[in-house]
Parts: sequence; structure tokens; C-alpha cells
Amino acid sequence: MSSQVNSKEEEEVAPLQRPPSPPLHTTFAARGLHAQNFPAHKPRDLRIPSPQAITHVAWSCDGKRLAGVGIDKITRIWTPETSMESRAATHFSGGHSDDVDYISWNPTHPELFCTSSQKDRRIVFWDARQSRHTQQITLKISPVQTNYSPDSRALIFTSAGHQLFFLTYGKDGDATKEQWHLSDKDGSIVASTAMFNHVGDGIILTHHSEHSVRVMDYPTLTLRESPAAHVGGCVAVALDPRGGAYLASGGYDSIVNMFDLSEWICARTISTCENAINALSFSYDGEYLAIANTGPYIDICATETGAPLHRVPALAPSPTVTWHPSKYVFAYCGQTKLREGGPPPVAVISLFGGGI
Repeated sequence: MSSQVNSKEEEEVAPLQRPPSPPLHTTFAARGLHAQNFPAHKPRDLRIPSPQAITHVAWSCDGKRLAGVGIDKITRIWTPETSMESRAATHFSGGHSDDVDYISWNPTHPELFCTSSQKDRRIVFWDARQSRHTQQITLKISPVQTNYSPDSRALIFTSAGHQLFFLTYGKDGDATKEQWHLSDKDGSIVASTAMFNHVGDGIILTHHSEHSVRVMDYPTLTLRESPAAHVGGCVAVALDPRGGAYLASGGYDSIVNMFDLSEWICARTISTCENAINALSFSYDGEYLAIANTGPYIDICATETGAPLHRVPALAPSPTVTWHPSKYVFAYCGQTKLREGGPPPVAVISLFGGGI
């Protein structure tokens, strides 16, 4: 796995702009915490020859496995503590007839996951202990993004038409075996992204052309909050794992807002990015926020202050970023650009941080 970043690409990354110093009581030192030395680490990049990008990566709930999808019909799963070489990946295939776009791990079982494809309109459920899928659901719409409820008994997904749909896990009629079933909720709610809160009694929705974040009760789907967040559309959200103290939102306006969930006010704004936001992810302890955007870098900021801590140069803009569930390591992915006279584009999965 290479840790070298192309020097031309490195030159394109603008230096991180430092805002005024935050209030002293919010700093790591004042709170008795040891700040991570992120500049001491280098990205570790795995290049996979492919004309298409890796579109999504995700950690299993125990952090032992990292999955990547996007370049074909295969889901690749690595054990990063052992190896991140291409040949070390376990391949899961046969569930999709076209390219896989997205993967979500079951939050209560480290072996279970589901994949989705917009092209074949399927959501497929897997058990990593066996090569064949456990269930395959064919839809009338194209699923874009999936998210499990905290108890793993429900799954919400958004479609290419920006509609919200639900799957539930249980017995149907006289069946003796529990399976996933499409809910009778009709897809009348519009959303580009959707996720459950930590308790499972609410869902958080964004829409690419709406300036607000919507929070709804689940399963009643009653609108609870709708704070204004971004100019030109909200495209990414993440929940602070510390009991949901903060909700981070990102938009086309390149701004990240941190909402205080006790009062639903914007506690701080992070404006270090120069590009539209693609994805957000909190570290396992909630102290750090990783920001993926349409530029070739990932920004790391301090949650309590919004202060920029480090800019990680990336081989390509990443559509997603995800912290390890118990270590200061995050994964991201993408595809390198075609450059005149240069090598053909390659798909990329990268890790940044220590501990693995």
C-alpha cells in the first residue's frame, strides 16, 4: 500500500486557513484531553486498476472489516489490521447483476451487511461468514443510500428520484423465518440522504435542493424540527456519537454547520473548505470531524471549537469519509483524474491515522 501522494496533486491542495483562536475553555488542554497529532501521519493509498471509482466505503460495527464498492458487481472486504493489499480482499458476488453503489453494515452484528445498486435496482443482504447472499430484494426504483436503525430491525433508503422508502425485518404472515420486507410507507417523503438517530425514534433527512435539515419522528414520520442550514442545498449530515450532542450538516455552499441538539441552534460554523461538501463523519469519541468534499483533500476539525487541525491530501475527491468505530483512523475513496500524457485513472481506497 503506497503512502506517497502524487506531487502535482499535492500542489493543488490549498493550505488550511486558520480562523481566530477559540474560547480557552473549549480547547483540548482546558478539558484535560490530549490532542491527536494528525500531521504525523501519512495517507495509505490502495490503487485498483479500474475505469470506475470506488463510490463507498464502510467499517463493520466492530471495526475489524472495511468494505468497498463501486467499480463492478463485487463487494470487496478487507481486514485492515492484516492487510490492505488488493489480493487480500474477500470478494462477495452473485447478488447483483450490475455495479454495486453502496454498502451498510448491520450495527448489531459485525458479520452482516447489505449492498445496493442503482442500475439493477436491488438491495442485497449478506453474511460475511458465507459467500452467497442471504436475501435479495428487487425494487421498482433505484436505491442510492441505505441506513440501518440502531436495533437493525429497520432499514431506510433513498432513491435516485429523491424519495424515502423503508424496509422492516420480521415474519410475514404465516412465515416461520424472519426476513426483510418492503414497508407500506409509500415514498411520498422527499429526501436525498436519510439516517436514523442514535435511539431509533427519529430520522434525519436532507435534500439536495432544500436549505434546511428535516428531523422526523419514527415511525410516525411527524416533522419534529426543520432548522435552516445551507444556501443552495444540504447534502450531508453526521451525528455526534456522544449521545447526539451535535448534528453536523454540510452543503453545496462549502460550509459545515454544527447544531446543538438541545436547542436546535447552530452552535458554530466551519468554513475552512473551499469546495462543496460530500460527506461528514465524527470520530468514535466525537472530538473530531472529518470533512470530505469535491476537492482533493479531507479536512479534520475539532468538534468543540470548529478549529481546523489538519488537511489530508487525497489522490482524488472522495464521495465519502468514515471514521473507525474505536480508533483515530478514517477511510475514504474515489478515482484519480485522467491527466494529459499521464497514466489512466485508477480507483482508490485510502486510510489515514494511527492504530492500524
